[in-house]
Amino acid sequence: MENSTHYKVFRLAAYGDIGQLKYFYFAVVTVLYFVIILANTLLIGVICIERSFHEPMYLFLCALFVNQLYGSTALFPALMFYLLSDTHDISLLYCYLQIYVLYTCALTEFSNLAVMSYDRYISICYPLRYNNIMTPKIICGLILLSWLFSFFLNAINISLSLRLQFCGNVLDRLYCDNYSVVKLACSNTTLNNMWGLLVTVVYLSCTICPTIYSYVRILQICLKSSKETKQKAFNTCTPHIASMLNFFFGWLFVILQGRYETADLPPILRTILFVYFLICPPLFNPLMYGVRIVKIRQACKKVLGIYPKT
Repeated sequence: MENSTHYKVFRLAAYGDIGQLKYFYFAVVTVLYFVIILANTLLIGVICIERSFHEPMYLFLCALFVNQLYGSTALFPALMFYLLSDTHDISLLYCYLQIYVLYTCALTEFSNLAVMSYDRYISICYPLRYNNIMTPKIICGLILLSWLFSFFLNAINISLSLRLQFCGNVLDRLYCDNYSVVKLACSNTTLNNMWGLLVTVVYLSCTICPTIYSYVRILQICLKSSKETKQKAFNTCTPHIASMLNFFFGWLFVILQGRYETADLPPILRTILFVYFLICPPLFNPLMYGVRIVKIRQACKKVLGIYPKT
């Protein structure tokens, strides 16, 4: 083991010295956070208030929006604080807390999207049995399982990281991520690496594979169905596919940046790619579902008073 020091803080070096631009970036981040809170809260409220939305698809959407608010709280307040701060030190405790929230948010997002694809599969392929299969108990169970499973896996992940001794404390990041923290360790990280690989393989297998199967079966049914059925499938599946691809590629950017050297990229591009999966889905999903799904769009207009309630 190399000489290690008992560090109490990590330094987030990605902020650098941006001078007076920090006020501009702070304003941009504040507006983005406000829009994320407003858009997601609006749709959560609409789904909870309107009894016509108490159906599986909308309840899964509500869980998705709640998760996005949960993840945003781990990034934006800290981002706003460090943009205006002269020091960019983060305590070990808060660093691990941030990792836990961001990673549980990511895994829960994957689970929610997989559950939503299963819901679309049952709705389109077995419409007559849909209400018998997607009962309130099943819906609550799937949503609860998505959260509990990600909480449990990441609790183990954090417990493995807490035992590490570090040779350095400088993270070239805007926020804490587990891979960067583990790379600073002097102690043996074999267990951390094996657990991270296991969770990645198992979780992707349990989410991506069922999603692909669901859409292959939906495509097979649509090819044999009427034009009306095809249109219905297109209208309900397009937002979900777009949300899934948006989040997947955002998370892929983070993984690739952690594993491969990206110093040749412009700093602003590296920063955008690294925070993409935390900023774009919470902005993109409410707009996508609010615009594409007519029922939600009309309900939002009623709540906002854009036209009188009939």
